[in-house]
Amino acid sequence: MARMHKRSVGASVALHAGLMTAAGVALFPVLWIFLTSLKPVGHENSAKFLDHPSFEAYGKLLSETKFLTWFGNTVLIAGLTTLLGVFLAATTGYAVSRFRFPGMRPLMWTLLVTQMFPVAILIVPIYQLLGKFHLLNQPIGLVLTYMTISVPFCAWTMKGYFDTISTEIDEAGRIDGLSPFGTFWRLVLPLARPGLAVTAFYSFITAWGEVAYASQFMTGLEKMTLAGGLQTFVNQYTQNWSMMSTASVLIAVPAAVVFTLVQRHLVAGQTAGSIK
Repeated sequence: MARMHKRSVGASVALHAGLMTAAGVALFPVLWIFLTSLKPVGHENSAKFLDHPSFEAYGKLLSETKFLTWFGNTVLIAGLTTLLGVFLAATTGYAVSRFRFPGMRPLMWTLLVTQMFPVAILIVPIYQLLGKFHLLNQPIGLVLTYMTISVPFCAWTMKGYFDTISTEIDEAGRIDGLSPFGTFWRLVLPLARPGLAVTAFYSFITAWGEVAYASQFMTGLEKMTLAGGLQTFVNQYTQNWSMMSTASVLIAVPAAVVFTLVQRHLVAGQTAGSIK
């Protein structure tokens, strides 16, 4: 048996020092924003971070602004985008993985090519389409817009994952009298939980953190999402950094929770798939 390579003390110290430095650089902006949110209102530019920490800004944000309305709008849009996006991506990925039909290759190339266009180019044509169908300033219009971003990428991801699942499972389902959709829903989909977790997380983050489309397609304080609402705190006329930092902290919490849930299900899905 070959001897395991043993790292020297100096290399170990350098490696850990590098990792700690990288972690510090990554966490510093987050910590800065959090500590700024704890400063008393009007003192956000002070260099003293822990001098009389206060949750006053959180109370003002929740009671004196439309933050809760923006938060609810964003949760609705992100939730619908995630549910519909995962369903369409999973069914599309399964179809192109298991079946051969005319136009399959052009379909997959179309899904791939749509990822090549930057947001700035697509804003005008999507705006015109939403206006034509009276979907401007409507949550469903923004959901459809986000699905044009998430579904193509996620369909490719799911197609690759379904390719790793044995087709013998499909054959067993057909022998038991299941329809193609029944085989997909009852047998194949439970084994694809790791892929579904990644797809769900990508779809959620796409809708939760997107700014360009949300700012252009949703107007009015009652219709805005968090992306548009944050711009009311800091713009060319006003700079309310206390509200901005406080809102940023609250916005990051759901994303962190979703990531934790996805990570847990990802590990569980891999274990379940290997056992089955």
